[in-house]
Amino acid sequence: MARKVLLLVAAVAACLAATVRAGWQRGSATFYGGADASGTMGGACGYGNLYSAGYGASTAALSSTLFNDGAACGQCYQVQCDQQNSRWCKPGVVVTVTATNLCPADYSKPSNDGGWCNPPRQHLDMSQPSWEKIGVYSGGIVPVFFQRVSCSRSGGVRFTVNGNRYFKLVLVSNVGGPGSVSAVQIKGSYTAWITMSRNWGANWQANSDLTGQSISFRVTATNGQFLQFDNVAGSGWQLGQTFTNGNNFY
Repeated sequence: MARKVLLLVAAVAACLAATVRAGWQRGSATFYGGADASGTMGGACGYGNLYSAGYGASTAALSSTLFNDGAACGQCYQVQCDQQNSRWCKPGVVVTVTATNLCPADYSKPSNDGGWCNPPRQHLDMSQPSWEKIGVYSGGIVPVFFQRVSCSRSGGVRFTVNGNRYFKLVLVSNVGGPGSVSAVQIKGSYTAWITMSRNWGANWQANSDLTGQSISFRVTATNGQFLQFDNVAGSGWQLGQTFTNGNNFY
């Protein structure tokens, strides 16, 4: 009888493991930024202060394989420690993080010993508060399962306008739903739609003088969803200001 119970438990465990893996990818995860996540501010997506930008401490830097030259900025991932392959896991915990930074490759180290972010590894360097929900601190690195999920954001997509009179550098942030952006267009009151290009991270650029004009945007998310933000910035806008009309992807 005891043997049958043990076999049943093993079968259930195997089924649960298979369920976890279905639709998930294998990767690894470390942590950075300190216990208060202060070291995660800024980053290769350009969001700056992650609290004021709406992302908080539930974030991660992605290896270059996942980061995709900034195309993954803003994407959300569920992460679970692979407890069958590490004694440093906290079982049964799933956390959601937003991609806000790049974990740079270190080619002076092998990918299995310090070069965790070297391609083709799928690696998440998570904020310490998020990582410690799934792993034991002294473990340092754990194998994980992860999958991309929809992002939940408070308020609308935000547009921060920088640059100069003839060059616009626009940070697109707080994107819900898919979280990341594949195309952006900008338009002044007296111009046609101007296609922008990704400058770095979540920053998009265009050569345009929109002085004294209200500004509109068209944004295409990475899943093909499209939104138009008409006159999101009034004609009195100034460089360095952030604008939103409350609309977002869901």
